[in-house]
Amino acid sequence: MGWGVPDGVAKTVLEELSRRTPSFTGWQQEHWLYHCGDAAAYVGVADYERLLSHPHAIEMLLHENDEFGWSSDDSKAWVESMSVDGSPTAYLFRCLHCGVDLAYADME
Repeated sequence: MGWGVPDGVAKTVLEELSRRTPSFTGWQQEHWLYHCGDAAAYVGVADYERLLSHPHAIEMLLHENDEFGWSSDDSKAWVESMSVDGSPTAYLFRCLHCGVDLAYADME
């Protein structure tokens, strides 16, 4: 999963995101998520309990480390350890068009 801007996202979206959208602070380098050809809305940090009501976001997090060869058990333990005031944490987003929830994880 790359963190760049997907093809098809208009330059006007990037301008609005960089000039008129409030940012957020993460443990490492923050990045925005995109869906339906647009920047998603940042919802906030999420722990596992909050993520339970966002199954698509959990699914994203469960596969975030596939490229590193993580087992499904390791990925599940990782997601279940998410915390809003510790590490790791999840950053939750929502698509402005279809409403799907998105997330990525970060740690200190």
